[in-house]
Amino acid sequence: SDSDSSAIVESMEDNPDGGCHIYRNGFYGSGISVVEGILEVNIIQMMSVQMTASQAENSLVDFVVTCQGSLPTDVCTVVSDPTCQVSKSVVCDPIVISDECLLTIRRSFEKPGTYCVNITLGDDTSQALASALISVNGGE
Repeated sequence: SDSDSSAIVESMEDNPDGGCHIYRNGFYGSGISVVEGILEVNIIQMMSVQMTASQAENSLVDFVVTCQGSLPTDVCTVVSDPTCQVSKSVVCDPIVISDECLLTIRRSFEKPGTYCVNITLGDDTSQALASALISVNGGE
């Protein structure tokens, strides 16, 4: 039995990388999940919110948004200059939609002007974006 153990040691030393090689034959399978994702976002309405004189510092605008595909779990709004290049504010919030993708997003604007608004709806696997130019309180 001593000679058997020495033969095993010699064969391991002959292996140049000192490791162990495992060869497997057979068929292997893997599961693939196809996720529809959020396909499209549309801003279908923008409405100024009427406020009392004491609340007149900031202008509020409601954006009514729809989407197609899977239901989003979060929404982000980015308010930028009219060229959509310089971001002024970013707000992200979780949302819960159980049936139809229709939601109203209220945003505050500090002063009159023209703004680019990007609204992004997202879930764990996808995102979709809609953009609009908006004039707040008579902005040019």
